[in-house]
Amino acid sequence: MTCTENRGKEFVGYEYKEICTDKDKASFIMDGYENFGWEVDGNIRERADAGCNLHFQNKVVLHLKRNRKIVNRMELTRLQRNFDACVNEIEALEKEKTSKATVYALAVGIVGTAFMAASTFAVTAQPPHVFLCVLFAIPGVIGWILPYFIYKRTAARQTEKMNRLIEEKYDEIYLICEKGNRLL
Repeated sequence: MTCTENRGKEFVGYEYKEICTDKDKASFIMDGYENFGWEVDGNIRERADAGCNLHFQNKVVLHLKRNRKIVNRMELTRLQRNFDACVNEIEALEKEKTSKATVYALAVGIVGTAFMAASTFAVTAQPPHVFLCVLFAIPGVIGWILPYFIYKRTAARQTEKMNRLIEEKYDEIYLICEKGNRLL
């Protein structure tokens, strides 16, 4: 008996891909890539110390493989790129939920700090200008209290607006995955 008779299966050439993603998105990414002919490579074992780096603690590396002779490979690759672009756009939209609110809150906080600095300079001047100190301290304190409420209100508005766009992206992803699945 030869070695090939013992195996009982034909040679299959694979292409391999590694994807680093957040742990909470790993299942979504794996489900998506399965629609483009990829499957999890069970031959890879992660090192025990892979999660020790603080930067990569919430990340996971997915090891995938796909038959090189898959039918409609070019079209599946094009759909996969569209899928990746949509996933990246969703990540950007998620970050955008709070970025505008952060900028507004920081700007108001900095202006409040400037008023507090003016208040401090007014009271330490020779002779001390207590009236100016109080006059500058009032908007300073308001400028320190107001950012919290500005952040909450702006973040809520942005979240509402971004959630609609994110849902549209998820719908687009599902259409792309459906097309890819039909090509398999």
